[in-house]
Amino acid sequence: MKKKITQNNAPAAGGNWWDKLGKPQYGGEIVIRASRNIVNFDPYFNEMLTTIQTAWMERLHADDWTMDPAIFDYKPLWHPPQYLKGQLAESWELTDSSTFVAHLRKGIHWQDIPPANSREVIAEDVVFHFSRLYGLGGGFTQPSPFHKSTFAFQELASVTAADRYTVVFKWKIPSPELITEAMLDVKLSLCLENPDAVRKWGDVSDWHHAIGTGPFILKDFVSESHAVLVKNHNYWGHDERHPQNQLPYIDTIKYRYVPDNAAALAEMCAGKIDIIDVVSPVQALAIKKSNPEILQIPTPLPPTITLDPRLDVAPFNDIRVRKAMQMAIDLPSVARDYYRGTVEPYPDTITSRYMKKFGFGFPYEEWPQDLKQEYEYNPPDARKLLADAGYPKGFKTNLVADAAGDMALMEIVKVYFAAVGIDMEIRPMETAAWQTFVQINHRHDQLAHRPAGPLGKTSAPLMDLNRFQTGAFVNYQMISDPVFDALYAKAMAAANIDEIKQIFRDANEYVARQHFAVSLLQPMSYSLCQPWVKGFNAQFGSSWGAAGGPGMLSFYLGRFWIDQELKKNLGH
Repeated sequence: MKKKITQNNAPAAGGNWWDKLGKPQYGGEIVIRASRNIVNFDPYFNEMLTTIQTAWMERLHADDWTMDPAIFDYKPLWHPPQYLKGQLAESWELTDSSTFVAHLRKGIHWQDIPPANSREVIAEDVVFHFSRLYGLGGGFTQPSPFHKSTFAFQELASVTAADRYTVVFKWKIPSPELITEAMLDVKLSLCLENPDAVRKWGDVSDWHHAIGTGPFILKDFVSESHAVLVKNHNYWGHDERHPQNQLPYIDTIKYRYVPDNAAALAEMCAGKIDIIDVVSPVQALAIKKSNPEILQIPTPLPPTITLDPRLDVAPFNDIRVRKAMQMAIDLPSVARDYYRGTVEPYPDTITSRYMKKFGFGFPYEEWPQDLKQEYEYNPPDARKLLADAGYPKGFKTNLVADAAGDMALMEIVKVYFAAVGIDMEIRPMETAAWQTFVQINHRHDQLAHRPAGPLGKTSAPLMDLNRFQTGAFVNYQMISDPVFDALYAKAMAAANIDEIKQIFRDANEYVARQHFAVSLLQPMSYSLCQPWVKGFNAQFGSSWGAAGGPGMLSFYLGRFWIDQELKKNLGH
């Protein structure tokens, strides 16, 4: 088989849709709030950590900047192949069911920083990156321990350079859908680091060794303070909407570490910050009243907020206990009172309801009635289930919580649990420490919580199935369920996308019925942007502050521009 990825982007009749956005301008700076401390700059070490490496590193693919947001707005984490174009790669194709071939652009150069010194990017650079991360040769025999979450690449057999500009990826499994999802994902691990720098310094964790191919160069960094990036005047890229314009438009990008939400929003209202991400619905409502000129871009949070029990230990290995925990929580009241009616009051299963348009969603409205009843607020039945499971007086437990999560919501859940006899202690933990304690070492023995839970996902579908597979690295709940494992294996072996979608429908219902996680709600997250930041039209997702957003900071920020006159007229 041969499957070529192509795009058809004919201009709209009477002009281009982006003409209404105005004429791009060069110069100025953008200040972005970083809500978490920025840590590490090497793709080998920092998957799932907070980094801004995507501001100077690039990947093989990128979003289609000419795509009308009315057709696809890039807000889900999963960007289907038909909405992507080449970045470092000019094109790519599946030459058979287990071979992915990328054709690099010619004439792209590393930034003019020693030891790269502006040399051309070649296929061997791509081979180096994947060999280093996944132990595929070239002196690399062991995969990075930080990338076990990218499970699909465990099936990658080899990466070779067919010639100076052609890279061949051979996989152990014949799964075109999984291979395409893996290669076109938005993970940090797909950003290419400079091999010369790695060979000289051993790794590129030190910000002084940051070298990429992108439109910005990391000039300064102070932990728990700021990062400054400046324009790469030798950048290879041009604006797809205005092909005569070399990128980037912006001269300087400043990330400012402001952990306190109230302080960050106050600076936003004063015009001292240009972009803030992951703003809660309640905060967004307040800003809309006080500063209606600030643009608000709503995006569904990638996961539903969950509490994740460890299923290989008591009491959570008893499904009656898991059902009781779900029934103890009044989701409609949380939606009404805590979120002030800004979220839908429904639970989720593996995929978010927002994935229905791609054929992978299983929204609550479609659940069978008997399943819906297991998610309704019912304290008497919750207490009975606990008694039937051997806990008539309830039990004590603890929640190891990523402090970046919603601790106020966790306190509300604690109150609901207490009403049915579950005494839950909340133990906050810094993000990197949480990842090590829970996800890598599995040292927790009760409940876990972090913003990126296992339900309500909007990322690549087959990737999300892996979260419940026996023995998977991302399965920190230690689930071992032969029925689900059979569904997973069936999905991996499926011959076509329609078959995969049906399996996904079955897996979604099965996970909901097994109560593998306590489903709370999926609130909208808001990105706030000053009105003088131009160039986009809803192509702007959450997590832009320092978490990588859709993993393409260099792509988007290289194409944004500042309306200097508007900024001045608004008093800034």
